Amino acid sequence: MHLGRRGESVVSGTPEGRAARLEFRATVLLALATVAAAWSGYQATRWNGEQAKAAARASAIRIDSSKADALANSQTQIDVATFTQWVNAYALEQKQLADFYFRRFRAEFKPAVDAWVATKPLKNRSAPLTPFAMPQYRVASRASAKSLDASAGIWAAKAQTNIQRSSNYILCVVLFTTALFFASVSTKLQTPRLRRLVLGFGLVILVATAAWLATFPVSISV
Repeated sequence: MHLGRRGESVVSGTPEGRAARLEFRATVLLALATVAAAWSGYQATRWNGEQAKAAARASAIRIDSSKADALANSQTQIDVATFTQWVNAYALEQKQLADFYFRRFRAEFKPAVDAWVATKPLKNRSAPLTPFAMPQYRVASRASAKSLDASAGIWAAKAQTNIQRSSNYILCVVLFTTALFFASVSTKLQTPRLRRLVLGFGLVILVATAAWLATFPVSISV
C-alpha cells in the first residue's frame, strides 16, 4: 500500500496501484531523460568550443609554416646566387675572389660546399653537379616548415574529431528527447497495456543512449 497523488491510500495490486506505479516510472524516466539531454547539450557546446580552438591552432601553425617555408625559399635563393658567383671564381682559380664569396656563404651552406669541393668536381666526372645535391646541404627553416605543417595537420585532425564528438552529443540530445516524448505520452494514455508499451520504448531508448553516451570523452570547463 502507498499514497496516491492526492494522498489517499492505494493498494499496490489494484488497477489504481498499477497506474500509480506506471506514473511513478514515467516521472523517473522524464527526470533522467531531461538531465541526460541537458548534459548532452552542454557537452555538444563544449566540443564545439574545443573544435574551434583546435581549428584556430591549426590555422596559426600553418601561418608559421608558410613563414618558415618563405624564409627557406629566400635562403635557398641567396645560396644559389652566392654559389653562382663563387663557382665562377673557383673554376677560374681566382682564389681571392673565391674566398671573398666563400666568406659570405651562410653558415649552414658552407659544410655542403666543403663536401662538394672534396669530391674534386673540376676533375671528377662522377662528382655531384652542385653542393645542393650533397647530403650536407640542409636548410633548417625548410625542416621547420615541414615540421610545422605536420603539426598543423594533427591539430586539423583534432578539429575534425571534435566536430564528430559534438555531432554525437547532439544525436544523444535527440534520442533523449525522444525518450522524453514517450515518457510524456505514456502519462496521457488510458490503456495500461499501451502505457507500459510506450513507456518501455522510452526506457529502451534511454538505456541504450546512456550506454552509448558512457563511451564518449568528456570536456569540462574549469
